[in-house]
Amino acid sequence: MRLLSTFALGAFLLPIAAHADDPHSYARPGQVVVTHLDLDLKLDFPHRQLDGVATLTLHWKNPSVTQLVLDTSDLKIASVEAVDADGKTRTLRYELAPPGRQLGSKLTIETPNRPRAVRIAYTTSPGASGLQWLEPAQTAGGTQPFMFSQSESIHARSWVPLQDSPAIRFTWHAHVTAPQNVRVVMSAPNDPKHPLDGSFDFTQAHPVPSYLLAIAAGDLQVRETGPRSAVYAEPSVVDKAAREFSDTEKMIETAESLYGSYRWGRYDILVLPPSFPFGGMENPNMTFATPTIIVGDKSLVSVISHELAHSWSGNLVTAASWRDIWLNEGITTYVQGRITEALYGRRQATEETLLAIRNLQKTIGAMPENSQRLAPEPRKVDADDELSDVAYDKGSWFLRTLEQRFGRRAFDAYLKGYFDHFAWRSITTEQMLAYLEPNLIDKYPGRMSRDEVKEWVYGAGIPKDAPIPDSPRFDAIDKERAAFLAGTLAADKLDAKTWNTQEWMYFLDGLPDQPQPAKMQALDAAWHLTGTPNAEIGMRWYVHAIAAGDKAVWPAAAGHVTHIGRLYLTMPVYKAFVKTPEGFAYAQQVYAKAEGGYHPLTRMAVERLFAKARKDLTGDTGAKPADNGG
Repeated sequence: MRLLSTFALGAFLLPIAAHADDPHSYARPGQVVVTHLDLDLKLDFPHRQLDGVATLTLHWKNPSVTQLVLDTSDLKIASVEAVDADGKTRTLRYELAPPGRQLGSKLTIETPNRPRAVRIAYTTSPGASGLQWLEPAQTAGGTQPFMFSQSESIHARSWVPLQDSPAIRFTWHAHVTAPQNVRVVMSAPNDPKHPLDGSFDFTQAHPVPSYLLAIAAGDLQVRETGPRSAVYAEPSVVDKAAREFSDTEKMIETAESLYGSYRWGRYDILVLPPSFPFGGMENPNMTFATPTIIVGDKSLVSVISHELAHSWSGNLVTAASWRDIWLNEGITTYVQGRITEALYGRRQATEETLLAIRNLQKTIGAMPENSQRLAPEPRKVDADDELSDVAYDKGSWFLRTLEQRFGRRAFDAYLKGYFDHFAWRSITTEQMLAYLEPNLIDKYPGRMSRDEVKEWVYGAGIPKDAPIPDSPRFDAIDKERAAFLAGTLAADKLDAKTWNTQEWMYFLDGLPDQPQPAKMQALDAAWHLTGTPNAEIGMRWYVHAIAAGDKAVWPAAAGHVTHIGRLYLTMPVYKAFVKTPEGFAYAQQVYAKAEGGYHPLTRMAVERLFAKARKDLTGDTGAKPADNGG
């Protein structure tokens, strides 16, 4: 576990890491670090595995060290060799430890002569947590298999042996062999005109952390959306996606006008099958995106604004540990709002901000006190659990507070300087604050105190004076919702014909946790919410309808969670089901049919939920709840 000490930084008294070791990694970066990765990968669809050779170029910091320690998870190691400066190789001894519950297996390589590089031949497991292999029937086209990775938070180690920590950045090159007619893409510049000849090469010239290593392969077509951008997707999806994301070049130009040039060359978007467990993943040069944001009216393209914004906050300047992840997600969510405001107007940006604020206000009080902090004290949690609403929404709220106190012009200049100052580096919360003090707090005295900054970063909850924007549209929806719930406004009289996606989300978010069944049935009759193609609206609708006891929606809710693997849109529906024994039994039946199409991360999340529900309902983690015929 990482130990903490304190030091005085100006008037701040801040906790800092006593050493650079990452509690979520076996790596020892104080002794040796990987500076470059050469990968040779062969895609084996029939066996659902990658056959790989990873050559790690090393920088030895400690001249007395005789071991290299790497992170792996479920890898089969075939051989390990030293590669000397003259290219000669020799076999090295190694030990692959039994897997730990969270961190996988530590790979310890004996390196008595501290070689320039180490070469590891290996194969991945069919159940690798960072890879999903889809049969043709699980894709939109139904003719070719599909594979994609998801390395964040610590799942890169399931398909490459490396130092799997955001503090360690490296350049990389990869050669990938694939079946004919399969297109391979990676988190590096991609050639939209590359022939489908089974041989692909990629070079990422900028140093990146391991969680930004990504690969995908399948029946992919390409549509250019600008001089440096394109959309990749399955044939039946690609044209719809290109229309939905047609503003990509405008997004890049808007971000550049605020925070400086886009430094990565190309910015492409890969639309994955619905099993992708996240809304988007900011893989450099190639954002991975869920198809659930393609709704035809661009109302959910802020996900793309968010992933593009990571090109500055997260990819260019990276959190050094998962404890500091708000530096990625909080700053990015703020930048996302600025891009959305510039392209789609203040109304949409404000509504998206308010949705996040109201959700955080509702949920933060139920979190453990330490989890309410932007920079929490050390805690025994999975790295994936560090990615909470606090990092995204409290973090962005803090930045909006800074903008309000110091003025937009001054804060924009500060943030641009921050990106330039820390470019291509991984930093801690304390390093960010060390830059904040002279470049904002001291530069504009009297606008925000150090104690206020400390309260935002190290305090639990939300500061009482946190600014909340006004939204007349949301105020009107509050009144209509209250009248509807009170029985003075019929469901079909709601002024909802002009509501956008965000306004429907807000209306549904404000319904009681257990609404009256008659109210929900009236809403459905008036507005046909069951079966909606908009997954954001659908998730909220099914959660409330299930809570109201309306079993008529169960089949449609089952269809929702079966066809969507995105955790944010799937888990709330499962959570609504498992609150009753009958609902839990039904959810287990649904999951038994759906799990084959889920990403490993989604399966892990559902199974963990089921284990807790089993304990809550029966008091026995091994017992099954009663099946009452649901």
